[in-house]
Amino acid sequence: MTTLLHVTASARKDRSLSRQLSNAFIDAWMRVEPTSIIISRDVGANPPPIITEEWIAAAFTPDADQTPAQRETLRLSDELIDEIDQADVIVIGTPMYNYGMPAALKSWFDKVIRVRKTFTFDLARGDFPLEPVMSGKKLVILSSHGEFGFGPGGVREKMNHLETHILTCAHYLGVEESHSISISYQEFGDGRHEASVADAFAAVPALVEQLALARSAA
Repeated sequence: MTTLLHVTASARKDRSLSRQLSNAFIDAWMRVEPTSIIISRDVGANPPPIITEEWIAAAFTPDADQTPAQRETLRLSDELIDEIDQADVIVIGTPMYNYGMPAALKSWFDKVIRVRKTFTFDLARGDFPLEPVMSGKKLVILSSHGEFGFGPGGVREKMNHLETHILTCAHYLGVEESHSISISYQEFGDGRHEASVADAFAAVPALVEQLALARSAA
């Protein structure tokens, strides 16, 4: 049985293309593996609070030394990390805002990348002291862009701080394989946008089949 964590980050509801695309992925997955467990986390509708000095102090305090107030401060973080721990596949549906993540998604990452919980820190490792605790997870990024050309070799490749940032952070959640499908040209609203939408939705079932077959063969 496969467990998927479905994270949605758009501030928009029904009008959100990234929501529609990630929902289509979940629907396609359930047709292939109907016994799968889906954990839904809508950070667009319910953004995690931003990091505070009190949160940082609690996170860096050893578990045995935490006060009741600190444990309460970290309660949501513990819940979010537990959802990741359960997941075999992390599915993130997100728009690009100002060439990067929505603030709500960044806050989610800030809550789940946590010392002793999702990564360890050891200076004996030299210049790369951080190491993820979890492993073997797959990541699917389903995104929407107002402009275009954000992929490898594209005219805006260097401006893509959405997928690149997600991939950097996801390493510390145990992600070892990633896939992405995106919709572009949204602000142009022309035939190129229509083609991009059609191509993205058409690519979803093929990616689901690829991932499901890989899991069954493992």
